[in-house]
Amino acid sequence: MILVGELSLWVALLMAAWAATVSFAGGQMRRADLIESGERAIYATLAMVVLASLGLWTALLTHDFSIRYVASYTSANLPKVYTITAFWGGQSGSLLFWALILSIYSAIALWTNRTRNRELMPYVTGTLALILVFFLATICLGSNPFERLDFIPADGRGLNPSSRILGMAIHPPNLYLGYVGTSIPFAFAIAALLTRRLDAEWLAAVRRWALLAWFFNTVGIVLGMWWAYVELGWGGYWAWDPVENASLLPWLVNTAFLHSIMVQEKRGMLRKWNVTLVVSAFLLSIFGTFITRSGVISSVHSFAQSPVGKWFAAFLILAIVVTAYLVSTRLQDLKSTAELESMISREAAFLYNNLVLVGIAFSVLWGTLFPIISEAVRGNKITVGPPFFNTVNIPLGLLLLLLTGIGPLIAWRRASVANLKRQFLIPVTSAATIGILCFALGVHNLAALLSYTFGALVLATIVQEFYKGVTARHHMYGESRVIALPRLIARNRRRYGGYIVHLGVVVVFAAFAGLAFKREFDLTLNAGDTKAVTDAWGHRWTFLSQGISRYNVLNREVTAIALDVTRDGKPAGVITSEKRQHVDSRGVPTFEPSTEVGIMGSFKQDVYVVLAGVRGADGAEIRVTFNPLVRWVWLGGALMALGGLVVMWPAADKQRAQSGYAAVLKPRPIGERVPDLVGA
Repeated sequence: MILVGELSLWVALLMAAWAATVSFAGGQMRRADLIESGERAIYATLAMVVLASLGLWTALLTHDFSIRYVASYTSANLPKVYTITAFWGGQSGSLLFWALILSIYSAIALWTNRTRNRELMPYVTGTLALILVFFLATICLGSNPFERLDFIPADGRGLNPSSRILGMAIHPPNLYLGYVGTSIPFAFAIAALLTRRLDAEWLAAVRRWALLAWFFNTVGIVLGMWWAYVELGWGGYWAWDPVENASLLPWLVNTAFLHSIMVQEKRGMLRKWNVTLVVSAFLLSIFGTFITRSGVISSVHSFAQSPVGKWFAAFLILAIVVTAYLVSTRLQDLKSTAELESMISREAAFLYNNLVLVGIAFSVLWGTLFPIISEAVRGNKITVGPPFFNTVNIPLGLLLLLLTGIGPLIAWRRASVANLKRQFLIPVTSAATIGILCFALGVHNLAALLSYTFGALVLATIVQEFYKGVTARHHMYGESRVIALPRLIARNRRRYGGYIVHLGVVVVFAAFAGLAFKREFDLTLNAGDTKAVTDAWGHRWTFLSQGISRYNVLNREVTAIALDVTRDGKPAGVITSEKRQHVDSRGVPTFEPSTEVGIMGSFKQDVYVVLAGVRGADGAEIRVTFNPLVRWVWLGGALMALGGLVVMWPAADKQRAQSGYAAVLKPRPIGERVPDLVGA
């Protein structure tokens, strides 16, 4: 099976090359037989990549240590679940996993469009095949997961300890599903540019794919934040690490596209903008993969430096040149069919929203690339740290939050004064009330105060929109409001699912604002020592050291400290933090020491304890961090993902779901108010 898997990789490369060749030729020559042959070659490529993947999984599960990849990322005593996830734990396996997802996505895209978009499909097939050719060639020629060792070791090195956590097992697949998902919209955009069919047809084909990529990217980023928080001992969940930034970039651009696509569908505007956003999301996904695998930037998330980085750099440059040429030569075809009629309109609000999202993306990209640029120009690497990112992006983020609340309140084309007064009265009043209340309660940090004020505006907007829709259904159909709410969402999933996403954004911003109340203390404790500190809320916390304990468990040497914790004089429990040194069967260290964080959490704040070092027999240096509102980050991320699922979920009654409302005529008493039907 392992041999079959290795041979399948080469066959897959040949099939993908054939698919690219005959698909482009079939599109140019209008030869149906060549087009069909190209599509069949994609299905054959999928079959071969599946065989190769099964071959690697077989090698992992049978502990075939004659294969370098198996010996590098597994061991005989590694739990089976992590033996399976080791498939994407290293560079070669993760590239094969990428190719597997891309071939599955490509086959699904071809199958679902077998009777639609036929003018575009030869070029869609050809573009996807070329991307597959790149990945398969990189695997076969640069990073083959089936490479053999000159000798067979008795045991493997094992998986990195920081990856032996369930969240980390599912974090990379979600990011890969998001990254690879940008390939399908990219392929449709290239096809539309090549054929000059740049109307709404290609947008309709890619919207759900863009949503799919956005959904998995969202889940992957939140899981990555959680992993960093509980595993790395940083004391936080986001550090503006280069690889973190690389995952954020396509998410920001995809978010901008999902907003601006509505403007093109509704008003025929932002056509150039949408094409640029689609291709940029894909290029930034490739950029993120390049950052991870090139070794040009140091990160706890990245693989070691390897020749594969040069392959990705060359592919990225080529893709940028080709897409820039196609977009620049199609500018006349991308002219909008309508113009912006007023700067105070919903389409204008979407435009402002997109400008802010792209501004954040540019600042993150610049800060990530600056060390590389500075080293190339000046010869020494200048690192850009969190202060730069926070200084630039906190104001932009607050502006984005404000626009999230304003956009749904403004009418399309041109807003009237009467409409603005009616729509903004409750949200603005709510925001002002919450802002004054927060200031009175002691929230004097400007960024936090604005975050809670703008968050109240967005929340009031969401509640108002749901209330109007539910009330309309209540009057129209006589439904109770409890029944009207889920039916309202079901009838217009796209709109109200978007509001659920916005609700998640409010929760996340409220949690981020809690960082203004973060407190951190470095303590030195001997056995029996007690130290007391005070958090931002005025609570007095006391930590009593039970001393250092040392013991061996399986293949690791553990140094641990246990702390008895009291809060305002009342027992709060015990927190334990560890340093772990993993060793092989001979006692030789296999990885750098890892940290096991102690967390005592609530929805108000986490008490976060890290064993930073050991002094003598019983002395310990510990770092205690009080992290407010951390659990709300995970809740907000879950709400955003839920909203994405609602938007993507297929409508049972497509026609009515797309219209957004349905009207039923029935007698109404004279003088009774006519309800707002929007979204009902």
